Amino acid sequence: MQDVSPDFLSALNLQEDAPDPCIIVVFGASGDLTKRLLIPSLFNLYCDGLLPDFFAILGMAMDDYTTESFRVRMSTDVQKYSRQEQFDETAWANFCDRIHYLQARFDDADAFVQLKALLQTLDTRYSTDSNVLFYMATPPAVFGMISSGLESIGMNAENEGWRRIIVEKPFGMDLSSALSLNEEILSYWKEQQVYRIDHYLGKETVQNLLAFRFANGMFEPLWNRTHIDHIQITATEQVGVEWRGGYYDKSGVMRDMIQNHLFQMMAYLCMEPPTTFDPEAIRNEKYKLLSAVRILKPEEVRYHAVRGQYDEGVNLDGSPAKAYRDEHLVDPHSNTETYAALKLRIDNWRWHGVPVFLRSGKGLRTKSTEIVVQFRRAPEFTFRGTPASSQLEANQLIFRIQPNEGIEIRFLAKRPGPSMHMRKVNMNFEYDEAFSAHPGTGYETMLYDCMRGDASLFSRSDLVETSWRIVQPVLDVWGEERARDFPNYPFGSWGPKAAFSLPSPDHRRWLARTPKQALERVPMFEGSSKTMINAFAMMLKPVVFNAGDEIARLGTEGRELYIIEMGSVDVIDPEGNVVTTLSGGQVFGELSLLVTKERRASVRAVTYCALYMMEKRDFCKVLMDRPHFAQKLMQVARERYNVIVDAHEWLDSEG
Repeated sequence: MQDVSPDFLSALNLQEDAPDPCIIVVFGASGDLTKRLLIPSLFNLYCDGLLPDFFAILGMAMDDYTTESFRVRMSTDVQKYSRQEQFDETAWANFCDRIHYLQARFDDADAFVQLKALLQTLDTRYSTDSNVLFYMATPPAVFGMISSGLESIGMNAENEGWRRIIVEKPFGMDLSSALSLNEEILSYWKEQQVYRIDHYLGKETVQNLLAFRFANGMFEPLWNRTHIDHIQITATEQVGVEWRGGYYDKSGVMRDMIQNHLFQMMAYLCMEPPTTFDPEAIRNEKYKLLSAVRILKPEEVRYHAVRGQYDEGVNLDGSPAKAYRDEHLVDPHSNTETYAALKLRIDNWRWHGVPVFLRSGKGLRTKSTEIVVQFRRAPEFTFRGTPASSQLEANQLIFRIQPNEGIEIRFLAKRPGPSMHMRKVNMNFEYDEAFSAHPGTGYETMLYDCMRGDASLFSRSDLVETSWRIVQPVLDVWGEERARDFPNYPFGSWGPKAAFSLPSPDHRRWLARTPKQALERVPMFEGSSKTMINAFAMMLKPVVFNAGDEIARLGTEGRELYIIEMGSVDVIDPEGNVVTTLSGGQVFGELSLLVTKERRASVRAVTYCALYMMEKRDFCKVLMDRPHFAQKLMQVARERYNVIVDAHEWLDSEG
């Protein structure tokens, strides 16, 4: 595809407003954040025509670089981390000429005198109107030191041009430290100058929460306790702590992810409509929402919060993965959580009685960030006397933040035929299919907004402090009480068993993450079409068992199929003998979907087990639309199990 000229974009009214001219100063410029995210993000903005015509970048750090050697290093890193499909050498050469470096210590007063002189030189050279954006790509411990140095040379005052600072998380490690950090920062800067960055909020799907809610009149009337049963917000990672063990062991997932990223997404999803899209109007509504979250009492923490820590396991490539306590710089007796799930209540008129479930963790089976809004089920009496009365399920609205950004709606539709039979179907919106433009990274959006002075996506001090007030009781209880079951989930699993009991009652379950891949491994479904796999996949429910748990009992009526995603189980005969051991990718209970009979064996978990369960009633809903597949199953039952299946049994079970 040929490049589209800026003039053509402008003619179509697609060209964004460029930010003000400015100099971007990066403190701690020799670190990973700069090479992996900041410089690549700024270069992506430059290639997209979203940087001002007049700008410069100045890195400041203690490492021994000159401007030339720093440019050489950035030239290598940007090709690795930029999202440009075809690297534009000419564009990079022009961009790179605007990068400069100052080797200096942050506690050296003379260094800031040099900084001021260099900024004046760059301002004259690049015509940046004395506007300066300071990026603190440093630990919070030196925010005050850097701010003091800037104050000493008058660079925090907005006498000529604007002055803004971006500060990275963590914004404190608890409520007390957050209050102290805010007090320190605000002793040098005005609140409107401070941009506390959370790159999650720069993702297109997170921003689309506001557009989805307030630009579509069909949804906002439903956005309340009358129509919504509960909300799930999930952010999981496949990797462990890797090289961040020293930091992470003092933090944990509650501080690292839930207190900031997930709370911010919850605020966007649940806040009241702002009067305008003015940044302060949006942040005011976010603050009101977080202020309405019910603070847990210490005795409630054990019932509404679950924590976990990963054990040894297996990486995606099959290589062994370390336990958290064996990671570099981690205490071998660490009480730090690498997984957390939380049940919250919002005490306002709109959300009273609607639970919000949050979960996040490391070393898990999948990498994903998503939001599930589950609506209340329709009343059954409407369909009394029809098969549909027992087939009603809750509608779900799913926002996929990453990967594969998009929105999915799951709802019920009548199956073709004379009788009133219902089945779950879905509608899918994918960003990369609907729009030709590639969504930028979160950092691109946040840097762009900061240069424009738009603080909508950045946290205000009262938002930060309110978030800490919500999690502080959990941190206090977990800090005082050592976890007795750590480690309690294997690396590469779904997390601790206790987390799957949190969204009770039974109609509330965490959304299944990879059911399609699991189904494709089941012999019964070999050769099935994509449409059929999708239909059956929506019927799968995730369940977790620990070693020694009984999954199925001899003599009970079998009406479920289980697919082992990971772990192993023993099948035990009436005499107590182990008949066989099944492991990941294998299936048991297959016969329960074909005929209703008492179980002829028990099944017990040998290890931690992550399973997908499909109930017979759900299986039959899909089967009725697939007569050819039903015929195939009858043949499978005859050949594999020596069972003659009467199709009427499926019909009876379904109705």
